[in-house]
Amino acid sequence: MSLIERAASRLAKKDASNFIPDGELQQVSRSKYDSDSSFFAGDSMHPGAGEEKGVKNDRKEIDLAHGENSSKRTIKKLDIDLEHLHRRGIVTLGHTKSEIAEQFRLIKRPVLTNAFNPDSGIKNGNLIMVTSSLSGEGKSFCSINLAMSIAMEMDHRVLLVDADVARPSIPANLGYSPEEPGLLDLIRDPQCQIPDVMMRTNVKKLTLIPAGRRHTHATELLASQSMRSILVELAQRYHDRVVIFDSPPLLLTSESRVLASQMGQIILVVEAERTTQQTVKEALQQIEACDVVNLIYNKAKTHGSSGYYGYY
Repeated sequence: MSLIERAASRLAKKDASNFIPDGELQQVSRSKYDSDSSFFAGDSMHPGAGEEKGVKNDRKEIDLAHGENSSKRTIKKLDIDLEHLHRRGIVTLGHTKSEIAEQFRLIKRPVLTNAFNPDSGIKNGNLIMVTSSLSGEGKSFCSINLAMSIAMEMDHRVLLVDADVARPSIPANLGYSPEEPGLLDLIRDPQCQIPDVMMRTNVKKLTLIPAGRRHTHATELLASQSMRSILVELAQRYHDRVVIFDSPPLLLTSESRVLASQMGQIILVVEAERTTQQTVKEALQQIEACDVVNLIYNKAKTHGSSGYYGYY
């Protein structure tokens, strides 16, 4: 056999060994949510082009095909104005001795115990929904404060999800556009992965997912199987992560009731001297599906002070 004939024979054998039958293609495809863990683990990022309202695009290459093909994905970083937050009464890393910081240390401790104590018997205890009966009671304020306080922990990370899809207020507090892709886009688009809508921040252990673009069927989206799959991914992929959902008021929308049935813990914010006992009872009836419900008694005044945030 000539040299040319022997070379042709080797090429034919190599092609045959690399052939994958059509029926086996699904076995080598990756799950929708099987994304690179570095997006969640706080790895260093390389700056990319583009910046708007404190949101920067950072690029990192991840291997989407077990080393055979490489694809670039984009994750955004948000530079939060921490001094601005401090002036608004939000817990920040530079002011850890404030009264509000101490209050939220008290609030987070039983929440973390429920989330990570293996003897608690709470399923997905690290999925925590913060809500209220009515609007204006301070649920977003408490969501951000709780997230910032947990971000100070040595052993835990926190993901803050804006689930108030109708009237998100976290963007105004943290300084990003309400039009950023987020939770609803993740549910709707099968090609969208969790890292695509995540925003890392200058608070090392705090990551965000915005509400996303509004949709007329938001309630149905939150009740979908796709949403359930996302919650399982968020709850179980990383053992040290707390996921806080800032949800709509219970008595004004139906989205929060749908979310409540899938949470491990719920925190109900009650405004002092405004929310009636009957209103609280009606709100609690909406979240009976969750076994662990805590209350934050918000905007209570004492001894002539400007106010503190009590918990019971």
